[in-house]
Amino acid sequence: MQPGQPSLTALGAARLRAAHQVLDGASILADPLAARILGTGIEVSLDHAAAHPSGPLLRWFIAARSRIAEDALNVAVNDGATQLVVLGAGLDTLAYRTPLARRLRIFEVDHPATQARKREMLAAASIAVPETLTFVAVDFERQTLAQQLQSAGFAATERSFFSWLGVTPYLTEQAIFATLAFMAQLPGGAEVVFDYVSPAASIAPAGRAAHQALADRVAAQGERIQSYLDTGPLCEKLSATGFRHIDDIGPAEIAKRFFPEAEQTAPSRGGYVMHASTI
Repeated sequence: MQPGQPSLTALGAARLRAAHQVLDGASILADPLAARILGTGIEVSLDHAAAHPSGPLLRWFIAARSRIAEDALNVAVNDGATQLVVLGAGLDTLAYRTPLARRLRIFEVDHPATQARKREMLAAASIAVPETLTFVAVDFERQTLAQQLQSAGFAATERSFFSWLGVTPYLTEQAIFATLAFMAQLPGGAEVVFDYVSPAASIAPAGRAAHQALADRVAAQGERIQSYLDTGPLCEKLSATGFRHIDDIGPAEIAKRFFPEAEQTAPSRGGYVMHASTI
């Protein structure tokens, strides 16, 4: 990310979420605020989606990872979770449309420049900020999540749910596992949904060119991919860190659950979504 500038990948993801509402009829994720927060008219998002080199695949994945996180949050709240932490919130609109807002204390965590731009966009779109929401500015590579959340009123003794989407590829492994270790030691219990990218060597040869093209594209925006995670070692580290229940959802399962029927054959590439809990 360029110093002092909001994230361009967060904006790109928001445009694809907005386009999903129109091009796919919100078939995976219904988000009535997706276009409204952008404030530029849906045409910009549709043009962005039409020109995207991945075709509809990344758009569907972005919708699917949010759907997985939101479905898991619903279950967690019914099971007693009282805090929602949205890490690297970008232009995500969950906190502003979920009917669970009145039952949760919500913390949106992001880089200061991206968060400041989001708050401007929310105000311009007349999207109300829930009274239960607190904005927490954190640079994941230079500040500790624990200190910033504690200062914002986060209660470590309460059961918490973390949504961490579109972030881990851009962090170092040290930052990723430090954040996961923080979650794992929370006395109130923690649950997290995050997505990650696997190394090129684990991808079928037919998908490697697209894999590299994505890496080149985000690097050109100043947001270089820093971490590729292998599923096996990742699951082992999560277990060793203290997560008791681990559900890794790979490209084939995501396609089967969420993609159009004609596209449900196992894809040659794609992101992974991890759902892990200490409870």
